[in-house]
Amino acid sequence: MPARATTRRRQLGAMMRKLRARKGMTLEEAGQLVGVSKATVSRYETQEGPVKWPIVDALCREYGASEAERKAVVGLAKDAKQQGWWSSFDGLEETMDLLLTLEDEAVREDHFACLYVPGLLQTRRYAEAVQHASEMRLPPDEVERLVDLRMKRQEILNRANPPHLWAILDESVIRRVVGSHDVMREQLDRLLRANESPNITLQVLPFAKGAHSAAMGSFVILGGAEPSLDVVYVDIHVDSILMEKDEELERYRLSFDYLRAQALDMASSSALIQRVRKEF
Repeated sequence: MPARATTRRRQLGAMMRKLRARKGMTLEEAGQLVGVSKATVSRYETQEGPVKWPIVDALCREYGASEAERKAVVGLAKDAKQQGWWSSFDGLEETMDLLLTLEDEAVREDHFACLYVPGLLQTRRYAEAVQHASEMRLPPDEVERLVDLRMKRQEILNRANPPHLWAILDESVIRRVVGSHDVMREQLDRLLRANESPNITLQVLPFAKGAHSAAMGSFVILGGAEPSLDVVYVDIHVDSILMEKDEELERYRLSFDYLRAQALDMASSSALIQRVRKEF
């Protein structure tokens, strides 16, 4: 099974489990309502075997899913065998495939960055410098491949209906010299242009605000058509963590809300970026 299919199957299973649990049904009760066995419902909630979208649709209706939830879950069932544009990039890690699959379907992305500029807003030279800074030395052609992937990923922001990107950057992000002063000037110019885009909101969290609620580090909330479809993505260097439990989502949503309240508004953020740019 292609990597993207595996990722979509995982998403589908997680959503089916969540909807049934929210309704308070057992596997057997759910199966009886739509005329399938307990084992079939259980299989639909795992990554095992194919699924039939009419059954998924019927289960969603019995679970009382909203129209947006039902369409999203049925869409996963229909598209589980499709591959994304990134399938042409050989040797892609499963964690990156997971992020790209979720991002391809997101209607919004909330980023908090405390180390580097989010990948969706990086310039090519900045992205190259980040790759070269890794303790894992990669050959030039591999660095180029990874940077090409990042640049291609940014095209999501140019879609007819792009996701809304809300990025909160710790002040250290705009002050850390990545690559060179020239690279940083170019990167800060990119951020200033981004903050003028109708589908991008960019804020800077200044040092003057002191301690803040994101001691856990950088994270991304990938938003679905309904809050119940949200997923939190955290990169922990050697791996990544995907969180979709309600209590996990609520914790990160609350953290992002606090960060948003502590950060400068868009105009003040752009003004700070402009001042920092003059220092390079």
